[in-house]
Amino acid sequence: MGNLVSPQLADYQAAAAKYKKELLTMPIIGLKEILPYATIRFGIRYKEVVGDIAVNAQIAPYKTTMKSAEDVNLNFRELETFFGGLVQPFDPNQAATLIIGQNAMTKGEGIKNAEIAKRVLVAIAKSITENLNAVLWSAVRNANGTTTKDLFNGWDTITTAEVTAGKIAADKGNYVKLTEEITSENAVDLLKKAYRDAHKVLRGVKTFMFVPQDVLDAYNDAYSTLHNATPYVQGFEQLYLEGSNKKCEIVALTSKADSKYIHISTKENMLIGCDQLSDTEKLEVEKHAPFTLDYVATMFFGVDFESIDARRLMVVEMVLPEA
Repeated sequence: MGNLVSPQLADYQAAAAKYKKELLTMPIIGLKEILPYATIRFGIRYKEVVGDIAVNAQIAPYKTTMKSAEDVNLNFRELETFFGGLVQPFDPNQAATLIIGQNAMTKGEGIKNAEIAKRVLVAIAKSITENLNAVLWSAVRNANGTTTKDLFNGWDTITTAEVTAGKIAADKGNYVKLTEEITSENAVDLLKKAYRDAHKVLRGVKTFMFVPQDVLDAYNDAYSTLHNATPYVQGFEQLYLEGSNKKCEIVALTSKADSKYIHISTKENMLIGCDQLSDTEKLEVEKHAPFTLDYVATMFFGVDFESIDARRLMVVEMVLPEA
């Protein structure tokens, strides 16, 4: 490969400055698995009040003394984002060797330092995305933690807290607990029953049923057996829950692996909070050691439900297989 010319601090700093907005945005827009099913709220630093308005306003026969007996109930929640940081050391010489080697057949040593620097920074930003995506449901806030899972509270963690507080409960109409494990024999019946237990308003709109992959696998197997379908010919892979009139789409997420919950909700109710609009978030490349550089970044991130009202959310707690 001849004499290797590796981009150094100035090259990386130039790339970080030039592509700062793109690199800061990547961890959010890179959440491709969840973005079709959730809503991003930008410009949130720490907390923002969200929620819904519950009112039963009815037009009735006119009377001079008429007054509704129903109050307007404002159900407030807080979408909280947490301030996180990253200092990721990397060896610019090893990075350049790898990238030039990958491009030897097409570009050889003609690949420019600026391109090498950008590709290294993009690779780090993509890794941030992958780690965020992996813990969207399971993250548990720990201010003293050292990983992405410690940064914020995931949707499952928030769910458990609300179940414990009695705000997600059977008597609230937003919770049901299964009495048997979901299998390839009963998955269709159990998921249909859980959906039918949801509020009629929730059933009347387009929803997503968020499940672990093994639950979807069990549903597909049960559906195939029930309808004697030929895989990939008669609709083996079902996108919509049977009996939902194509209003409830079953969505299997890698981030739902090992979850004990199934969530039925709408895109508008599944919130992802971030900043992206202020100068508080930063991305820089610094040098603090003889042979390595540091990718230094900060960002705000968090998730929540806009509402846990039964008309917006249904939580199904599963019976998990014994270890």
